[in-house]
Amino acid sequence: MAKVVVLGGGVSGHTAALYLKRMLKGEHEVTVVTPNSKWNWIPSNIWVGVGKMTTKQVTFDLGPIYKRKGINYIQALATEIHPEGSDERANPFVTVRKTSSKEAGQIHEIEYDFLINATGPKLNFGATKGLGPDGNSLSVCTASHAAETADQLEKIIVEMEKGAPKTLVVGMGHGTCTCEGAAFEYTFNVEHELRRRGVRDKARVVYLSNEAELGDFGVGGMVFEQKGRRVSSAEWTESIFAERGVEAILGAHVEEVEEGAIRYEQLDGSKSSLDFDFAMLLPPFRGADLRAFDREGSDITETLFMPNGFMKVDANYTSKPFDEWSSSDWPKTYQNPTYDNIYAVGIAFSPPHQISRPRTSPNGTVIAPAPPRTGMPSGVMGRVAAESIADRIRNGAMTTKHEASMASMGAACIASAGTGSLKGTAAAMTMFPIVPDTKKYPTGGGRDLANTTGDIGLAAHWTKAMLHFLFIYKAKALPFWYLIPE
Repeated sequence: MAKVVVLGGGVSGHTAALYLKRMLKGEHEVTVVTPNSKWNWIPSNIWVGVGKMTTKQVTFDLGPIYKRKGINYIQALATEIHPEGSDERANPFVTVRKTSSKEAGQIHEIEYDFLINATGPKLNFGATKGLGPDGNSLSVCTASHAAETADQLEKIIVEMEKGAPKTLVVGMGHGTCTCEGAAFEYTFNVEHELRRRGVRDKARVVYLSNEAELGDFGVGGMVFEQKGRRVSSAEWTESIFAERGVEAILGAHVEEVEEGAIRYEQLDGSKSSLDFDFAMLLPPFRGADLRAFDREGSDITETLFMPNGFMKVDANYTSKPFDEWSSSDWPKTYQNPTYDNIYAVGIAFSPPHQISRPRTSPNGTVIAPAPPRTGMPSGVMGRVAAESIADRIRNGAMTTKHEASMASMGAACIASAGTGSLKGTAAAMTMFPIVPDTKKYPTGGGRDLANTTGDIGLAAHWTKAMLHFLFIYKAKALPFWYLIPE
């Protein structure tokens, strides 16, 4: 009997576990280790953050799902990987620390034949002084963060209803953040809510981003063909900002969030301060705090992980100028090059380079979006890793590997710009591939123009609302869940 351990119960890890159990049936053991007892559909946290959904509508308990599917579930935080075993244990194992209230702090060792690292990101609020819910800004990164943000937004709106003008800032809290799309969504959901409540004239709404230009979204921007002409995502996005009266401060690295003031530097080296009454700023990500040790107990963390804490996979990590990187440098199987029974998927793997052009201010400050790899790509990676492992268990190590490179994978993103059955809007964007291939698609900025599109309107809002329910249905592993694509 083979033992597969999945670290993390988010989109990527949960998807991998469900597919593994479906493909391996009851013959083999699948175990999920995650510190959280609930699954969270993170894309809908922005609606929690404006009070349009509750935390119960975007989360559910993992335990009953895993019990029904015959998946072992351990509520714990993984702390160490021992890919060679130890003197006491012949087989590879992971060390975990229980996080459930009854067993909090207990240490356990779990053996594995195959390991999937799907731990997701560590929300690195500490990278910027004063950033985050424990500092002077708000977040929508978790359901509980979003609920607190909604409470604070309501208080600000009530004050505006009494006539007080307010400045609301939404964006990125560090120069190397990712998830610009989430900040874009939240900006326009807040703006929509202000209009709905009749206080838009009392509000200054500012989008603060590390993007060099609007519409970059961490993927270097896109080019769309609309009505016979080509439109860049920068032009497309600028029109939305102009229509809604939202200010944009771009190429910004937040140095500190004080009480009521954001200190930031821009790409030209200038430094400024922005006063605010409400600020939702996303943190940069880094990898989970995992260490690795060989059989003798020597630390081999640098063998498995990059300095940013994300795991090394089958990518080309050779240092070279940005213009010399190739789409072929991106990983395909998500296997660790040293231990091929270890996979890293979703945000847990380390990208070989940025997709957006890296930029540095005259002061030496890096101000450039990190590559996004959430949502649809994360789910696809989780499924592909599960398929590879299941085939290796059933057919042996020489079986064909399943692949899902972001350089040959498309993605669809629907960014909400305000909810409402009749007045809601969303920006629907598709791109293929995610990582541009300028050799294959030289006229479309590295992407296939036939499959890279952008549109905004009520229909896109309804699509996003439908996807909310479809993906929660899929995550709950209800009948025929596997027919819903990642």
